[in-house]
Amino acid sequence: MVVQEGGFEKAARVLAISQSAVSQRVRQLEDRVGQILLSRGSPPQATPLGRVMVKHYRQVKLLEDNFFETASEALKTDFTSLAIGVNADSLATWLPKATQNFLAEGKVVFDLHVDDQDETHRLLKNGKVVGCISTSDAVMQGCRVDYLGCMIYRLVASPDFATRWFPAGVTREAVEKAPGILFNRKDMLNQHFFRTLLGDINFSGPTFFVPSSESFVDIIVSGLAYGLVPDQQSQSFLETGELVELTPELQLPVQLYWHCWSIDSDILKKLTHCVVQGASEWL
Repeated sequence: MVVQEGGFEKAARVLAISQSAVSQRVRQLEDRVGQILLSRGSPPQATPLGRVMVKHYRQVKLLEDNFFETASEALKTDFTSLAIGVNADSLATWLPKATQNFLAEGKVVFDLHVDDQDETHRLLKNGKVVGCISTSDAVMQGCRVDYLGCMIYRLVASPDFATRWFPAGVTREAVEKAPGILFNRKDMLNQHFFRTLLGDINFSGPTFFVPSSESFVDIIVSGLAYGLVPDQQSQSFLETGELVELTPELQLPVQLYWHCWSIDSDILKKLTHCVVQGASEWL
């Protein structure tokens, strides 16, 4: 709970005990294993052994929740919380639709960890989530992987923006001057795209950093920047003419995969089936 909530005081509030009691129990656990499990920073971070222990706890908790899910109706009292790593574009487009029935039919809530699709794999490896949507197809030990589909990204801008900043097309000189937009500083989509379009070069222009898929698109539509937007978000704007495609000859396909623990949990199996089936309809 200290790791999950980001502090001793917050953990105490969730557990309905005193902060000193939380500290005492952590010390007792560290004495038992003979190693430090938490670095006392702000926020506290799990040590390598602490991360292993958190992962073990989450797996056991999931199996425990699975028991109550399959037991008699009288035992079905608590909701199961599933921590999932997801990229912002999937969250803003297809994932809520894909998991709607799963959430409506079961007593489940999501604890979503939103990060770049290249980074969510690390969350699963560290035991912070039970499953994740990632661009990696590498299978981690103790996990399974399913292919979800492909999100197609197009380089778009408003018509006025395109006329002002790219009168001769998308050239290196134009890109170095025109304001672009990225989700955050870990977002590598533009770099991958321009490497394909303009060669293996390293450059950047003025950049908005906007960690919100909805606001990301709004800024592009308003004519303040250009950027890569998935078809699920750009199609309607392209059809109305509010956006134009800057490079009709080139799009960026991003393959997505679902990773989750390989444990005997009906809840996790249902979630996996729901995500994979939903992705096949929307991607």
